[in-house]
Amino acid sequence: MDMQDRKRRILKAIVENYIDTAESVGSKSLATSFDRPISSATIRNEMSELEEMGYLEKPHVSAGRVPSYAAYRLYVNELMDRSAS
Repeated sequence: MDMQDRKRRILKAIVENYIDTAESVGSKSLATSFDRPISSATIRNEMSELEEMGYLEKPHVSAGRVPSYAAYRLYVNELMDRSAS
């Protein structure tokens, strides 16, 4: 499934944020983590679509999102920054 660049950047940020904090990720906390600003409303819409695509899960109604197994797989295969060996 082809994914737009913005969705890919948001998903990458969510996975990395979740790895760092082990807490669900909300749109407001992500809005400040991009070079080019993205509004929290836009991030919420993208997160909703990523959830429908199976890349994010919502632990409970008022929570942010957490990555699914599919998100981790995509992150490792395509999104993760690789260091030179």
